[in-house]
Amino acid sequence: MKRLLDLIFCVAAAVLLALPLLLVALAVKLTSVGPVLFWADRVGQNNRIFKMPKFRTMLAQTPVVATHLLENPDSYLTAVGGVLRKSSLDELPQLWSIFKGDMSFVGPRPALFNQDDLVELRTRHGVHALVPGLTGWAQINGRDELPIPQKVALDLEYMRRQSLLFDFQILFLTFIKVIRRDNVAH
Repeated sequence: MKRLLDLIFCVAAAVLLALPLLLVALAVKLTSVGPVLFWADRVGQNNRIFKMPKFRTMLAQTPVVATHLLENPDSYLTAVGGVLRKSSLDELPQLWSIFKGDMSFVGPRPALFNQDDLVELRTRHGVHALVPGLTGWAQINGRDELPIPQKVALDLEYMRRQSLLFDFQILFLTFIKVIRRDNVAH
């Protein structure tokens, strides 16, 4: 049922957001050199690596590491990168990953391919068996500011409480967080 709802909502969102997607793509293309999309290697269900698209918010030559590991992350942002990140508009291309089945609307956020500590802890607790999400329980309870053990504890709590009703609650709370721009570090 969750996969069917993901497909229905994904197609509906793509139709409703077609114009904003186009406008953001144009803004990225017109304000910086390089591709419109950044394809990040992410860890998916059962630790399978997949390519996750995002609108590019960093300069083309930025090292491929977690943003918090960069010495001065703001110096790598494109002209529209900060706005896209703070508004979470950079995440919209992930509708493609949801459509393909690599992601769901709700689940643990997919780890970067090189976040070995996060992947190992999730695997130890069985969280790796879940389909990663565009948003998740950890995202609305701290997002970028959470230490890895706390993030995994929240992922584990999501796994135990998982239901369609809980997913809708998380989606609603995510919408509120995005509107308020809560817990966005970069």
